[in-house]
Amino acid sequence: MSAKQPKNVFVQGPIEASFIADSIQKHSSQTNIGAHSIFLGQVRSDLIKARKVAAIDYTTYEEMALEEMHEIREAIFLKYQLTCMHIYHSLGKVAAGEICLFVFTSSKHRKAAIEACEETVERIKAELPIWGKELFEDDSYQWKENK
Repeated sequence: MSAKQPKNVFVQGPIEASFIADSIQKHSSQTNIGAHSIFLGQVRSDLIKARKVAAIDYTTYEEMALEEMHEIREAIFLKYQLTCMHIYHSLGKVAAGEICLFVFTSSKHRKAAIEACEETVERIKAELPIWGKELFEDDSYQWKENK
């Protein structure tokens, strides 16, 4: 793996649409890119045992998560020969309807960008020590289970 320092992928609160749009716009001058793939994870207002989810409060062991994310990012970047890759995950409270995960992969060709984006999302969900506390409208909560 690379000797680079782990990049901070965490943002406090929701990931704003203007931030996402700006990230996309910044790539318009990179003419060696032929494809982008973008995944946006949004907090759902699920109904669980007659209680409606109002928000999720995300927490992590940041040092461990950043190191793990760095390894995931480097492995996927090399496997798919990406031109560019950006990952952002929310920490703190994110209301239903707001964006909590933004994965953006770029490549010369669409297949690599799409497959890299999908694998990155799956590995984040399976491997990163990030926990979500589902906050219900009635002020109760439960810890989220990834399915």
